[in-house]
Amino acid sequence: MIDLPSLKRETRYGMPAADQILFNRYYVVGYSYYFRQAKWALEIIEPNKVNESVVERMDNFRSDYRIPQMFRADKQDYSESGFDRGHLVASANLQSSKIENSETFLLSNMSPQAPNFNRLIWKDLESKVRALDGSDDVLETYVVSGPIFNFNQPIDCIGQNDKNEVTLPVPHEYFKSILVETTSGALKMWSFILPNKKVDGPLSSFVVTTATVEKRAGILLWDRLVGSEIEKEKLNIRKMWW
Repeated sequence: MIDLPSLKRETRYGMPAADQILFNRYYVVGYSYYFRQAKWALEIIEPNKVNESVVERMDNFRSDYRIPQMFRADKQDYSESGFDRGHLVASANLQSSKIENSETFLLSNMSPQAPNFNRLIWKDLESKVRALDGSDDVLETYVVSGPIFNFNQPIDCIGQNDKNEVTLPVPHEYFKSILVETTSGALKMWSFILPNKKVDGPLSSFVVTTATVEKRAGILLWDRLVGSEIEKEKLNIRKMWW
């Protein structure tokens, strides 16, 4: 029997379930047919740290043709929608080669994000995670990000199909869960839930337990880690790193 999470370096600590698993060269996506977007995207920040070259942002947004047509999002879904094609795995996290950066522009890595969310607090959090990864005591940084839908609230949609029906739902919130492996061999984790809109206040005000993310997003995170200490970490709100 093939142990799927062992096939990719970034899934060594767990891989949540999804309708379709998309193994990219440098990250993995769990895709939702129902929502026509990623349920989660899992990465290792800067997997090629030894490579000091930095390529320019490719900006080659395109459909992911591995996904059946009836379930995939296309560029026209975002056209004149007022929402950004928001990266789950940031372009700036994969800049060591053109193919590495290009893969982040597959629409399977995108989700409809409010511009004043995507370009402000989400971008800030991505930058802070890269800074964390650059810390002297951090060996490797694993990140899983994805949308959250609140079913007790109306859900906006963008895009149209052949019947002029809107087809791409807009998430109410997004989560990001970070797991780091330190030079001492210890594991540390932090998790965030942020509303998909312009928000004020420090990032620390959006820290939640990892268990909260699991409940709200309906997925299990870091499920290959077991034991009482891991469960304690999922329930602990750890001191911020900045």
